[in-house]
Amino acid sequence: MADKSGAAGPDGLTIIFTPIDDAHVITVRGEIDHHTGSPLRHALSLPEGTAIPRIVVDLSGVTFMDSSGINILIAAHNAAHDADGWLRLAGPTEHVLRTMQLVGLDEIIDCYPTLHHALNP
Repeated sequence: MADKSGAAGPDGLTIIFTPIDDAHVITVRGEIDHHTGSPLRHALSLPEGTAIPRIVVDLSGVTFMDSSGINILIAAHNAAHDADGWLRLAGPTEHVLRTMQLVGLDEIIDCYPTLHHALNP
């Protein structure tokens, strides 16, 4: 996967793809909600013929995430798991981590304090 980025919505959600070793790192900046979630959903969708997906979503630049973001991450986790791969979350901000903990997302998807920890558990 080549480096590429995109933006959507009034808050300018930015998504940057970076391949690191055998993983695809998706760095997200901005707010994830029902207005901005579509680009993230698209970024996390597995293209036909994808090898075993190993995906890390870097949330260190996400300032807000509502249930739309939670649902997108759960769907991506399930798709990766079904393809014998994994999805890991890295560096969520305090507010985003609290939201994830309230709904139990951190019990479903492995969550690490930093990108480095997510890539090298």
